[in-house]
Amino acid sequence: MPQSIAPRLAGKQAFITGAAGGLGRAIAQRFALQGAKLFITDLDSARVAEVADAINAEAGAQVAWAAAQDVRDEAVWEALLSEANAVMGGLSILVNNAGTGSMGRIEQIEQKEWRRVMAVNVESIVFSCKHALPYLRERQPASIVNISSLAAFKIEPDYTAYNASKAAVASLSKSIAVDCARQKIDVRCNSIHPAFIRTGIVEPFFQQLGEEEATRKLVRGIPMRRLGDPDDVAYAAIYLASDESRYVTAAELVIDGGARAI
Repeated sequence: MPQSIAPRLAGKQAFITGAAGGLGRAIAQRFALQGAKLFITDLDSARVAEVADAINAEAGAQVAWAAAQDVRDEAVWEALLSEANAVMGGLSILVNNAGTGSMGRIEQIEQKEWRRVMAVNVESIVFSCKHALPYLRERQPASIVNISSLAAFKIEPDYTAYNASKAAVASLSKSIAVDCARQKIDVRCNSIHPAFIRTGIVEPFFQQLGEEEATRKLVRGIPMRRLGDPDDVAYAAIYLASDESRYVTAAELVIDGGARAI
């Protein structure tokens, strides 16, 4: 008689930032379907609460909790991680998804903008991992998944600060991974690097140029000639968050339709 297959994240507890929409929402929804409990955050408190409510309604029980969060604030990280650990009965997955975009060549970058991008995209991960590791240690095997970008490797000069921040995420993820491994802590850390995904961050292109022209411009460097879907990233996050990837750490998982190869 065939045995039933347990959900891939059964018994896991995940903290996910930037979960009000786009990649974060897709990751939260897919994690819940795979059996994880969720503590999801976003600057937009109303929208992230709606995401949690929808997940709980589908599950028929409370499996998701939501809170407002500015990921630049270290004290808020300490408070919310403590709260998440308490309400979920532990913390075994951390997904750093919150991020921000920025345009400007090197001669155009203002100090205020540079610091804003680095604070949201890089410093937030320093704070999150620093304060999450004590909880993750207690729920080994555990996993940290940092959402970076193809921009870490394929550079467009008009996005100087964004490129630098996403390259920093890749390097920081490796540092955390090796540090945990050397301490013999079963906490893995990996980064995901998507190309253009159809989320709110690219919607301005479609509003300005129209569907056909925006799509043409965005996919011109992608051999598969299409944009990614948020679920393409969510499924990758499931793998890295699950025990299926127990021997995967310090890895850079590129999801780009082949763009890095050309």
